[in-house]
Amino acid sequence: MTRELPEERIGVLLRVLRPAPIGWVRAAQELPAARQVFDEIVERAEADAAFRAALVADLERALAAEGYEPDRRVLGEIRARLADD
Repeated sequence: MTRELPEERIGVLLRVLRPAPIGWVRAAQELPAARQVFDEIVERAEADAAFRAALVADLERALAAEGYEPDRRVLGEIRARLADD
């Protein structure tokens, strides 16, 4: 009896999976850019008290005024981060 190596077993299992839905693929492709925008906004909010106050008062308006167009995931992460601090 031949024993499969873990990598070979993983390969076998991956081949039987259906392809990921296109929405999942697109979300995964967009994630790095969204993360970069999120990190930039959070860094600025930590360094600039006026910007942070504007974000807390009206997140969408403050971001629009600064030229940001983050998606709902970025908005949700920023809201959570501001609530934690």
